[in-house]
Amino acid sequence: MDTPTGSELETLRAKAQADVRAVRGAKPVLDDASIDMILRDARSHYAWQDKPVSNELLHEIYEITASGPTSMNTCPARFIFVTSDEGKQRLAKSLKEKNIEKMMSAPVTAIIAHDLEFWKELPYLFPHEDRRPFFEGKPEHCEATAFRNGTLQGAYFMIAARALGLDVGAMSGFSNAIVDEEFFAGTTLKSNFLCNLGYADETALFQKLPRFSFDQACSFA
Repeated sequence: MDTPTGSELETLRAKAQADVRAVRGAKPVLDDASIDMILRDARSHYAWQDKPVSNELLHEIYEITASGPTSMNTCPARFIFVTSDEGKQRLAKSLKEKNIEKMMSAPVTAIIAHDLEFWKELPYLFPHEDRRPFFEGKPEHCEATAFRNGTLQGAYFMIAARALGLDVGAMSGFSNAIVDEEFFAGTTLKSNFLCNLGYADETALFQKLPRFSFDQACSFA
């Protein structure tokens, strides 16, 4: 894409600034009920109702997720939605036994992955200047950047799903190596974590576990 310059760039910047002010003016803070739903009182779920999740809803979750910030707009996360019986059988090979039923009963299981060659898309994603030399020939830097920002996008994904009325249950009890071999062989994608999506069966919940207080987890410098 052509990088805007001059008056075109100034117009675009002015519009971006006005848009942000308009959003903030319309909703300075979220109400308590909204915060409760996406984080404060949200729960990780392990059992699911037999209720489908539409492809349209998955598209909407992704569109919200893609708006979240990443370093230099790298956007390294890739989302593979496992919904078919065949796909779930393939994914089950990677799971610890206690997690298989959680995944099999969920309408959707998302594989949250990241592309180690994300930097090749920077001319499109970050057109202001060519940042590819920051990453080309630097595999450790690429991996760290992809993992960090892909994990951020995975968190945005979970919040977006909750905001649209779905329940989520992230899982890390699986073999990344098996997932990568089964789904990403011959590609530059690597798996990070799994996330079940759907409408929860709350009867499987137990009491919410404790969290650290501010004084336990936070300090000033």
